[in-house]
Amino acid sequence: MISFELSPQQKQIKNLVHWFAKNEIRPIAMEADRLGKVPDEWLDKVNKMGIHLNTSTFSGGSKKSKDDAKKSAKSEKEGNRMAVIATEEMAWGCPAIALSLPGAGLGGPPVQSSGTPEQKERFLSIFTKDKPRWGAYALTEPEAGSDASGIRTTAQKVDGGYVLNGQKIFITNGGRASWVVVFATVDRHLGRAGQRAFVVEKGTPGFSCTRLAEKMGLRANETAELLFEDCFVPQENLLGGEELYSASDNKPSGFQVAMKTFDSTRPIVAAMAIGIARAAYEYTVDLVKKEYPKQGRLYHEAAEILAEAEQDIYAARLLTWEAAWKADVGQANAKEAAICKAVAGKMALDVCSKCLELLGPIGLDGHLVEKLYRDVKVFDIFEGTNQVQHLVTARRLYAPHEVYV
Repeated sequence: MISFELSPQQKQIKNLVHWFAKNEIRPIAMEADRLGKVPDEWLDKVNKMGIHLNTSTFSGGSKKSKDDAKKSAKSEKEGNRMAVIATEEMAWGCPAIALSLPGAGLGGPPVQSSGTPEQKERFLSIFTKDKPRWGAYALTEPEAGSDASGIRTTAQKVDGGYVLNGQKIFITNGGRASWVVVFATVDRHLGRAGQRAFVVEKGTPGFSCTRLAEKMGLRANETAELLFEDCFVPQENLLGGEELYSASDNKPSGFQVAMKTFDSTRPIVAAMAIGIARAAYEYTVDLVKKEYPKQGRLYHEAAEILAEAEQDIYAARLLTWEAAWKADVGQANAKEAAICKAVAGKMALDVCSKCLELLGPIGLDGHLVEKLYRDVKVFDIFEGTNQVQHLVTARRLYAPHEVYV
């Protein structure tokens, strides 16, 4: 059963990441939001420190001793829990900067879970201290966001590989990524069964970044539109190889690869939402203590609102920990991942809204809570809207062993 007491290692990671968020991320958060980018020199510095996004459990290509392998295996059993604990602290500092950290990012989980040994070595070993590098994950299209089964990017089989044509939007770090996991269909008439996942490397002819989006929130993080025009992808870049998609009831399509990725990433997104809500809550508590007379009516009304916010944050965190724990112990967690993502996203938006209302003019005009309010809106949209999370949850209540979105 899941324990609510953090292990010594988990406490150490939490404290270390919180220190980093407080001393390295939070001081540059407002300026990065204003400029719409994270300073390159800062990214160089954190990369040399070995701080990467979502790569803590990736072994890369280094050789390990038997003792190191045992330690690694033990830590990987807590990998998802460690990730949500660390992510909450990073997002407390600034979610946009957390998403901008060098590393495999959202592209890491599908390569780690579905890639061949050669692909894992080739694509995950590039994240070293010599220079910042990024990976990315490209599923969303102009006409296929929440309905991931409706993607229109095509992959035509040719000698030696595939030719991709299509467009992807809202791709985190997509413009600067060294490689992008791209989902395309070999035959739209096959539906989900026709989908495949490819790793497309930067500089591939026919692959381009056409635009970086200007956004209401998460301004410091790069969000790209990608275009594929007769883009040839070699056979060895088909994620998992042909064997992964061979005709069999036990073999996944690219659609299942994408959905399996969500089981890992939705708790991460939930943890980020929790970090944002906690940051707004703590900031508001401090200001209320300073600005409101303790015996006044407004103080007690604010205290009641903030107490409810704390309860909601706590509940969302426990749901997220459960989803991460189930992944760590090898249990199916699609329903729990959907629940925690839906609950945390809505909770964080509600908490930030209440905090902004409590602060009034104090919270506006360049203050942290106003920024967090803009940042948090997307957390009930990306990685599947809240409506999609409700659909995932409902379907698994009635047919828990079938494969759905």
